[in-house]
Amino acid sequence: MRSFQTYTIAAEHAGATVEYYLKQVLRYSGRSIQKLTRQKGILLNGKTVYLQKKVKPRDTLRVLSPRDPDYGVTPEKGEVGVLYEDAHMLVLNKPAHQLVHPAGRTTGGTLANYAAHYLQQQGIITTIRPVHRLDRDTSGCVIFAKDARSQFLLEQQIKARTLRRVYCALVKGVVEPPAGTVYAPIGPHSSLPNRRAVNEQGEPAVTHYHTLRNLPGATLLELTLDTGRTHQIRVHMAHLGHSVIGDGMYGVRIPRMSRQALHASAVSFHKLTDHRALTVHAPLPADFLQALAAFESGQSLAT
Repeated sequence: MRSFQTYTIAAEHAGATVEYYLKQVLRYSGRSIQKLTRQKGILLNGKTVYLQKKVKPRDTLRVLSPRDPDYGVTPEKGEVGVLYEDAHMLVLNKPAHQLVHPAGRTTGGTLANYAAHYLQQQGIITTIRPVHRLDRDTSGCVIFAKDARSQFLLEQQIKARTLRRVYCALVKGVVEPPAGTVYAPIGPHSSLPNRRAVNEQGEPAVTHYHTLRNLPGATLLELTLDTGRTHQIRVHMAHLGHSVIGDGMYGVRIPRMSRQALHASAVSFHKLTDHRALTVHAPLPADFLQALAAFESGQSLAT
């Protein structure tokens, strides 16, 4: 059975030819379009269409998808918190202490393994493609593309900054000023290979923050990134002298919270089906809420 990806023509593309839409909006190459034409793999409103046909708002364009041979990871049954799903993508709520995908000696128990099983139960065979990553101990929104074309288009949104990721972090001390931007390049640590550090030889890194709440001894921040460097928020906040609560790598671990208080609270993007803007939220997990409550009540998390 042939598999198609479906796109709804937005009003802004009315009057464009099918060929223009494929090339300029979906970013297909001329060679790919020729191949699709030979395979009768381009359908407009359910019918084979010639490339110079002009499209109208709400027309449905279906494009043949190449088949993936397998998932690329071993499907495993496990908890999958689905925040959003359509024909092109999944947004999952990753818990803390879980890898996004297999790495090193860890081949199972990752969010990718569980996502593969989730899709397998629907009869969908596709390579598991995370569009971005979170650290093991960071919780929240992770986007997976369901096919190579969707992955490419979502990555283009990241580059164009139309796909935005929003984070919440509980950090040490009172942050002054209450809102600002950190411009500080990040590169490898001079002596610790698993860490990153602010240094002039690093890659450009830009983090925006603003205060959501001041607490006794801590600040709840909302942060967005212009870049996606490894450990970016953790490194930048430590650089400011406000390390993320519970972050043993760049600050101090605390007994009453088993990881850094960092959560990917939302992702905003344009849907690939009809290009509408959408924001998906992941609620703060229980351990984060407990830490907030402890600081609000003036309790020490060190005991």
